Amino acid sequence: MKLLIVSGLSGSGKSIALTTLEDCGFYCIDNLPVTLLEDFINDVMLADRKTYEKTAIGIDARNQSDSLLNFASIIKLIRSKGIECEVMFMQAEEAVLLKRYSETRRRHPLTDYNLPLKEALVIEKEILKPIARLADFVIDTSRTHYHQLRDLIRDQVGERNVRHISIQFQSFGFKHGVPLDADFIFDVRCLPNPYWVPELRGLTGKDQAIIEFLDREPNVLEYFQDVSAFLERWIPRFEEEGRSYLTIAIGCTGGQHRSVYLADLLAKQYKSQALNIIIRHRELH
Repeated sequence: MKLLIVSGLSGSGKSIALTTLEDCGFYCIDNLPVTLLEDFINDVMLADRKTYEKTAIGIDARNQSDSLLNFASIIKLIRSKGIECEVMFMQAEEAVLLKRYSETRRRHPLTDYNLPLKEALVIEKEILKPIARLADFVIDTSRTHYHQLRDLIRDQVGERNVRHISIQFQSFGFKHGVPLDADFIFDVRCLPNPYWVPELRGLTGKDQAIIEFLDREPNVLEYFQDVSAFLERWIPRFEEEGRSYLTIAIGCTGGQHRSVYLADLLAKQYKSQALNIIIRHRELH
């Protein structure tokens, strides 16, 4: 049996995550009080294993903070019953959350006449710390639109092969901010930049002309070999420790050329090793 706990900041995409998981065959429950979680496991999941073979439960800041203090003990108890339990935590930058609430005009669950939205976000982050600390993987949705988030959830949770670690190679541009959900970040801004070649400027790292340009550069090959050697050594260590997910972020200036090229090159290499590989190009639309 599998239980996935979905939590995170309000406005970060938890509802999208749950509906996506439902499409992937999970039985989904939103906003279950933490105090009822143990009873749900004993009286519902274990009593009907077939119906609740894959279950996802949304837990958010509407829980009283005191009830979240024992969250680690609850997770330990769930796993002791033979249930595979993972925690997914979703977040986004404060400015992005403020903008989303402004656009939707929805009320944050913690706000009232005496508590403005910005302060509510700070309090919410503090309340959810016990869950965030135990997250098996974190998804930052600051620059992820609806369809990208659904694809990401499907790849990481809904349709992945659970026998191997799932590795996401993500390209990004430093000028748009560093991805907060990355486990490792490699800076490729030191490599030759096709942007300064006028006929290549409007292309991306997926175009053949860019690929040929970077293939000819010795420094690019050396960088690729060094990163590959690092990952070859350390990915097995993470897998041995029981990690299910690993995000490798490759960043250049704008996230269009060098980072895209190298993320694709690394993903291609590791796809031949029976690993679950996810590719995401954050700045490409």
